[in-house]
Amino acid sequence: MADPFYITTAISYPNGRPHIGHAYEAIAADVIARFQRAQGRDVRFQTGTDEHGLKMVQAARDAGLEPRDYAKQMSQIFQDMCDILEVKYDRFIRTSEPDHYRASQAIWAAMEEKGDLYLGRYEGWYSVRDEAFYDESELTEGEGGEKLSPQGSPVEWTAEESWFFKLSAYQQPLLEYYETNPQFIQPDSRRNEVLRFVEGGLSDLSISRTSFDWGVPAPGHAGHVMYVWLDALTNYITGLGYPDDTELFQRYWPADVHLIGKDVVRFHAVYWPAFLMSAGIALPKMVYGHGFLLSSGEKMSKSIGNVVDPFVLATRFGVDPLRYFLLREVPFGQDGSYSPEAIVNRVNAELANSFGNLAQRTLSMIFKNLDGIIPPPGERDEDAELITTVQIAVESEMPRAFDQLAFSQGIEAWMRAVFACNQYIDVQAPWALRKSDPTRMAEVLGVLVIAIRTLTNAIAPIIPESAGKLLTLIDAGEGGAPIPQPTPLFPRLELEEPAA
Repeated sequence: MADPFYITTAISYPNGRPHIGHAYEAIAADVIARFQRAQGRDVRFQTGTDEHGLKMVQAARDAGLEPRDYAKQMSQIFQDMCDILEVKYDRFIRTSEPDHYRASQAIWAAMEEKGDLYLGRYEGWYSVRDEAFYDESELTEGEGGEKLSPQGSPVEWTAEESWFFKLSAYQQPLLEYYETNPQFIQPDSRRNEVLRFVEGGLSDLSISRTSFDWGVPAPGHAGHVMYVWLDALTNYITGLGYPDDTELFQRYWPADVHLIGKDVVRFHAVYWPAFLMSAGIALPKMVYGHGFLLSSGEKMSKSIGNVVDPFVLATRFGVDPLRYFLLREVPFGQDGSYSPEAIVNRVNAELANSFGNLAQRTLSMIFKNLDGIIPPPGERDEDAELITTVQIAVESEMPRAFDQLAFSQGIEAWMRAVFACNQYIDVQAPWALRKSDPTRMAEVLGVLVIAIRTLTNAIAPIIPESAGKLLTLIDAGEGGAPIPQPTPLFPRLELEEPAA
């Protein structure tokens, strides 16, 4: 049986339409899933929406809907985004689904049975936007003197009866786990942040609310609904059938990668492992906090109003070019910027001019000069050298980088192989050989087809639709059949003219 691999995204909060940051994470996770499948792994990929909490109650009220109806409507938009962007999940989970209620109540019951829950009264600072509690020492002061969370969102003083989780009891177990599992929190900058936070001491965590009822009911405690983050984090095991479907759970848990934004690392690298330790459940192997995509140097935020719509970008630039740009342009784990100019320049230079043109002129020459029949490759030293160069790039350098989630680095290795092919075709000049040595022309084109097929398979996780079209065209020539006339895969992009 193939080695299992389980990857998840952070589930999105659908109190507004998705922005390009949501798309970035979903695409990255999809690329990881596709890459691991190509390596022969038995992959399960989960994404979804986090539908409970006060923010959703407020957004639903503003929309004139009940929370459940609003959540259903908004969640569908996130599913549509995934479908348009070729994000092929195995499950799109919604936290309002019945099996998620069962899973969340089961983990609560396990934590309560451990003796880690107690009833008290919460008084402290709470951010509705972050759905998070903050200590006074973590707050900053806004321009108007108001108190702000570390994420820059307003906080309000909250006082209500609450169930608490003994998070303080897990400070030392967490630190020991981080030490013995140094790959658990990645990249290292996130790991260092978490270490400093936990080493500073952990306060017990309020895990229920009584001021609203849109959430998972706390089992056995009427009037209490679970703190949204306890419910949300549980989605990762809900999707594996916990606590009912032990076969699926045993096959895929613990998760190989929780792929998340850096702003929710604390929840995934402190609270979630502590909940799991309490419930007697194995911890995930890695929490990877990627950076933000910035718009004009600013974090994209629905509240700021600088959100970039992924539907608009996909329509304007194409899905595959957008996917390629996002993983090529920004070293994964770091913050990066988006601009129309950057997309056009990157896609035109690398996909259209370098790779797309290589495939188009090679296959067009075969179609026009060899009746569409793909010829056998040549066996000269320069032919073997090119094939070796391509194989090293896509079978060694690229997988090694992708295993470390260093997508930009992996694509750089791929591009070096593309450049080597272009250099080869320029030196060999098959268009000149057509008259002087047609046999050698055919050999050169045969070598290039092998190289192009190898390059296409390697980049397929990132540009699946375009790669599929190219492989289909090449495969049509299997067994000596003629290939159809090729058409350019990546038409050159143009910047929109500014309005007069």
